[in-house]
Amino acid sequence: MKKGLTLKEHSALITMGQRTLDIACLFTTGLLSYWLRFSHLDLNTAHKNVLLLGVIIGASLLSISGGYRAWRGSSFSSEIKCVISAMVATFLLLALSAYATQTAELYSRAWVTTWLLSSIFFILSYRFVLRQILGTLRARGLNIRRVLIIGDGDLAQNVADKLLQNTSMGLVVKGFISNKASQKNETVIKNIPIVGCLEEIDKLVLEMHIDQVWIALPICEVAQMEQVQTALATSAVTIRMIPDIYGFQLLNHSMTEVAGLPVINLSTSHMIEDKNRFLKSLEDKILSGLILLCISPIMLGLAVGVRLSSPGPIFYRQERVSWNGRPFDMLKFRSMAVDSEKDGVKWGGATSMSVTKFGAFIRKTSLDELPQFINVLKGDMSIVGPRPERTVFVDQFKHEIPGYMQKHMVKAGITGWAQINGWRGDTDLKKRIECDLYYIEHWSFWLDMKIIFLTFWKGFIHKNAA
Repeated sequence: MKKGLTLKEHSALITMGQRTLDIACLFTTGLLSYWLRFSHLDLNTAHKNVLLLGVIIGASLLSISGGYRAWRGSSFSSEIKCVISAMVATFLLLALSAYATQTAELYSRAWVTTWLLSSIFFILSYRFVLRQILGTLRARGLNIRRVLIIGDGDLAQNVADKLLQNTSMGLVVKGFISNKASQKNETVIKNIPIVGCLEEIDKLVLEMHIDQVWIALPICEVAQMEQVQTALATSAVTIRMIPDIYGFQLLNHSMTEVAGLPVINLSTSHMIEDKNRFLKSLEDKILSGLILLCISPIMLGLAVGVRLSSPGPIFYRQERVSWNGRPFDMLKFRSMAVDSEKDGVKWGGATSMSVTKFGAFIRKTSLDELPQFINVLKGDMSIVGPRPERTVFVDQFKHEIPGYMQKHMVKAGITGWAQINGWRGDTDLKKRIECDLYYIEHWSFWLDMKIIFLTFWKGFIHKNAA
């Protein structure tokens, strides 16, 4: 076990080194930013106090936010988010303290802004380099963790294959544990042997200097996890369980706790979390209110155009399905003759409808969609989200297209990931659903801003608009 202890000591040294480098980065970038702003390093008392406070708060928040957890196997993007969140929070606290103590006028805001940006850049730069160095060392057999996988079926082989493909993680599979002792020393995948059965696991962990045991059993066999924990109760080995959920269609799957019970979410949306739902609602209310204020003269002109082009109401109300499968009346400027749908509706029949000349113009330019900002303000829709469909088509497609109803886990939108990628109007519905589910899986405030920007950048005119 001496070798295993050495590995853990190396990890502790890496963490200590990261803490030291983070503090050094915060302090050095603070001085560098001051020099860039004032061309000297003779800091007055106010700037010295802010520099010291910023270093203390920054180092503390990096620790609190999980900046020094084991990043082995995790993506660099998750580390980027952690560092940026901690740094932005640090400088917000500095601004709040300056406001509370009425000292904001005593130091340069340009210095603080430069310090924020440069500290993020340098901290992420050295961490990226550190990742590359550790990845190279692990690929060469240094700073590794020895892994035993319990199971010999498809799931176990899939796990082993993933670990073999990612050598930079330093997780080396030393063998499989099987229930069938007769299979001992048989090769399962890429020359990894079955080294024994469950009854021998405690002995094998000691003899092979194993650091981690991964349980990769089918759902019907996970009861044996208790047997593994009992056998390894006196060992310091890390035990991990890989749930057999690869066969499920997953959406934002995660682990949570309900009534004290561990629960795996196979399909959910992080947009339903209180803070994200509030942020999304705030985004919709503010933007839709501002947009309606700006486009009100245009909408007035369009309303007059609709009224003069053909008899009938200005707005066309159509029942659509939104969040949680709830129906609502979606508003559009009327582009068709009043009796266009007297024979019913059918999928893909938009181009065959009796459309007025003015209606053809507002459809082609998507100006007929502008009243939907009223739907957003009312709370029926969101600015960004999956496009809503009619109830009759929802009832049909939910039985025909896998994952179709999952798009109703969030509010319907005026624009979305599918629309900016060209899947709008009477286009491939399966492709649109794939885009909608991608949006729900990867939602963030910044993704919404990107979609809104690209909607304006690419323009409203589209060959499939109808």
